[in-house]
Amino acid sequence: MIAATQSNHPLAGVSSKPGEQPLDAACASLRQAQMRVTKPRIAILEALIKRDAPVSIEQLHQELDQRSCDLVTVYRCLAAFEELGLVRRNFLHNGTALYEFMHASRPRHYHIVCKSCGRTDTVDYFSVEGLERVLHERGYTQLSHIVEFFGVCPDCQKKMPERNVTPASIPETRV
Repeated sequence: MIAATQSNHPLAGVSSKPGEQPLDAACASLRQAQMRVTKPRIAILEALIKRDAPVSIEQLHQELDQRSCDLVTVYRCLAAFEELGLVRRNFLHNGTALYEFMHASRPRHYHIVCKSCGRTDTVDYFSVEGLERVLHERGYTQLSHIVEFFGVCPDCQKKMPERNVTPASIPETRV
């Protein structure tokens, strides 16, 4: 099942109070959903908040103090956080799920992931409101979407043999 991973989740619009810290806002969202604020959940949230790029569950688990929670707890917490709109799931080109913390202080955005090295960069958000409206008119409800871009970053292109990558072979795309 693919959940609402792009800021159109019903709870993603729950705004925090001006000046409220991301961790405080996340804990308030947990309480609002009648979930307990536990040490493992706080540890996972703190690790996500300090990251600038999406992270896999395994990488996140490795960053955490092994005493704070086991791998299964990380999986369960991220699933719950995604359901609440606290995290957004992204994907690598091979299908690996990556997670990032969502907060009102972070602007909505998409990602471009390098197919060679896995580097993830942000891409400015653009609205798909027109497409959503067309789908609503066709009778669809509870819409969500995932937009991810994949390519080869400039650094990896420099490392590739010239015969594989030439400016003429790279389609021009505006992001």
